[in-house]
Amino acid sequence: MASEAKNNKRYQCPVEATLDVIGGKWKPVILWQLKTEKLRFSGLQQSMQGISPKMLTKQLRELEEAGLVLREVYPEIPPRVEYSLTEFGKTVLPVLDALCEWGSKYLQRECDSGKNEGLKAAGCHVLQ
Repeated sequence: MASEAKNNKRYQCPVEATLDVIGGKWKPVILWQLKTEKLRFSGLQQSMQGISPKMLTKQLRELEEAGLVLREVYPEIPPRVEYSLTEFGKTVLPVLDALCEWGSKYLQRECDSGKNEGLKAAGCHVLQ
């Protein structure tokens, strides 16, 4: 049975809604980076090689709109902005932990089977 979200989107199952909110190339990585600490925009960008400032801004806004990320602006000159997970945002951490665990097992499997030459060349270091 389909259910409705706040912007009149219809989802066929909860997994579809989850992927709509946290799916994509960058959102899970942003959430993962904010797992343990508040970060400024520049800190996020430095820890995420390959993301453009425009894309980082877009993804942060979407995560903020979804209630997962808090954007705090400090009244200083120059203004300081920090991003952190909201209490609701922290509820996604077990999902990300499971993705990390599965990804580590997958990478190790690929390394062990010799299927991924890139991993083999890198010494098959599995990220934790």
